[in-house]
Amino acid sequence: MERSGRTVLTVVGNRPQFIKAAAVSAHLRERAEEVLVHTGQHYDPELSDVFFEQLEMPAPDRELGIGSGSHSEQTAAILTRLEPLVAEIEPGALLVYGDTNSTLGGALVAAKAPVPLIHVEAGMRSGNRAMPEELNRMVVDSLAGLLLCSTETALRNLRDEGRDEQAVVTGDVMADIALTFGPIADQRSDVLERLDLEPRGFSVATAHRPGNVDDPERLRLLVDVLSRAAQAAPVVFPVHPRTRSRLDEMRALDGLPERGITAVEPLGYLDMTRLVRAARGVITDSGGLQKEAFLASVPCLTMREETEWVETVEAGWNKLIGLRPEAVEPALAELPAPGATSPAAELYGEGRAGERVAAAVAEWL
Repeated sequence: MERSGRTVLTVVGNRPQFIKAAAVSAHLRERAEEVLVHTGQHYDPELSDVFFEQLEMPAPDRELGIGSGSHSEQTAAILTRLEPLVAEIEPGALLVYGDTNSTLGGALVAAKAPVPLIHVEAGMRSGNRAMPEELNRMVVDSLAGLLLCSTETALRNLRDEGRDEQAVVTGDVMADIALTFGPIADQRSDVLERLDLEPRGFSVATAHRPGNVDDPERLRLLVDVLSRAAQAAPVVFPVHPRTRSRLDEMRALDGLPERGITAVEPLGYLDMTRLVRAARGVITDSGGLQKEAFLASVPCLTMREETEWVETVEAGWNKLIGLRPEAVEPALAELPAPGATSPAAELYGEGRAGERVAAAVAEWL
């Protein structure tokens, strides 16, 4: 097949990346041809009946079906299966989102093809190289020819690394979807009724990072953090499968209700969005949920020592407490009261990041 300079091969692998692509694809396809490739790193059936239906997002053109596995196994499988597809399509550019194994695999295939690489969410840095995501970000940014930044902070990070000449600030594409889907979630989700919750009468917690949940002692501290938070408001805890398995091994699940923590099964996107928007606060170790809480004007306690979303901390809406139970009460006292409005929409592009990404890609092509 003859290489087409106007064809963009977009690689996605999990739900957050589908969300990001949903914000970009429609705008991009007005300006160029797009081939959407799903690696299969993670599959969520709700994508079919929510994102494709509501946003008229195209279904994947190709699926690699790599499935689960270690970081090395997933990355190796992506390299093996994506490389011949890139050789067949011969795109003018390859586009990746974020910092997952699919991001890294796509970037390495592009570098070896060689095909010009575009990285959306470039320049994000937590400063913790022990995180696989941090290494992925840095490697992908070093290979990309067009670096599309969510924030001015990300641009400064690239400037410090001597990469800002290839960088453009577009805003955050996840923010586009959060701002669009918030009212939809309020209308379509009945999660508050199902769980018998009153708006602002509870907090919502998530935990999934191996560094927090795989070590029994750290997991005990995490539960203690949630218990302290539950003294201010009951905690609803959608439990990640990895975390549930570790809690089961510790025989700790049955003791959560008496500590003010209600463990529930993982929730779909609309239910989780509705839950966060109605919460009094969020306690999490997820980067994405920190930002979603900020966009919903919901204060957040982050069970990490650093964050790539530094704007949430600088604006006073996010406190980094690690796994220190004694830090919960003073942190809660410093966070904004329910009803205050965060500056998130302005900081993250006011819901127009997808348009700006597509325009920047088209101009670069």
